[in-house]
Amino acid sequence: MTTRFADRSVLVTGAGSGIGRATALAFAREGARVAVAGRTASSLAETVRLIEEEGGKALAVVGDVADGQDAARLVRTTVEQFGGLDVAVNNAGILGTPGPIADTDEQDWQRLIDTNLTGTWLAMKHQITHMRANGGGAIVNISSNLGTHLRLADLGAYAVTKAAVATLTRAAARDHIADGVRINSVSPGPVDTTMSSRPGENATEKADRMRAQVPAGRAGTVEEIAAAVLHLASPESAFTVGADLVLDGGITA
Repeated sequence: MTTRFADRSVLVTGAGSGIGRATALAFAREGARVAVAGRTASSLAETVRLIEEEGGKALAVVGDVADGQDAARLVRTTVEQFGGLDVAVNNAGILGTPGPIADTDEQDWQRLIDTNLTGTWLAMKHQITHMRANGGGAIVNISSNLGTHLRLADLGAYAVTKAAVATLTRAAARDHIADGVRINSVSPGPVDTTMSSRPGENATEKADRMRAQVPAGRAGTVEEIAAAVLHLASPESAFTVGADLVLDGGITA
C-alpha cells in the first residue's frame, strides 16, 4: 500500500472485471477509498473482496450509467459513503456485435451509443456537477485506439462511439478546467481481456495473433492501463488537460 491517493475518494465504473477491476485495485493500493460501479452485483462484490483482502476500503454500487437516475445515484452514494468524490474513472463500455456498418442492427447501434457515449456523458455530468461545487477533481475516461486513431473492418459502430468519447473528453476538458475539474482519456489497444479475444480463440492462438499484429509483440495488460489512468488522475499530471493517452503497443505509431 502506498499513499499517492490517501484520503481520496474514487469512483470507477465498469469495475466488475478487466480494466475497471484492475484500476479499482490500483487506486486502493495507493490509499484511495474506491466505489466500484457496474450492472452485475456479484462481479462488483468480487472486486470489493479483492480490495478488502489487501487492506483497502471499497464500496459496491450497482447501476447502469446509461440511466440518468443511476448515473446520479452512483455519485450521490459515493459522496454519502466516502464524504466526497475526488477522482472518477468512466470505464463502462460494450463492444456490441461486430459487422459492417450497413448490417449493424439498429438496436445494437443504440445500445452502443447508450452505454459507451451517453453513459460516459451522463456519468461525467454528475461527477463534474459535484466536483466543481466542492473544490475540483480529476476524471479519466476510457476510450480506445479504435475510433480517433484507427478503424478496423466490422468494428465501425464501436469505433464511432469511442471516437465520440475522445471528443467528448476534450470538449468537457476545455469547458470545465476553469471549474477545477481536470479531464483526460486513455485509449487502449488490444488488452489481455475477454473483449479482445475472437470467438473460439484459445490463449496460444491469441498470443500468436498479437505477435503478428502488435509492434510490441503482445497485448497490453490491465495493470498497464490502470497505471496510465492513475498517472493522469494524480497531481503529477496537473498540467495535463484534454489529453488522450494511447496505449496500443505501437499499432497507431
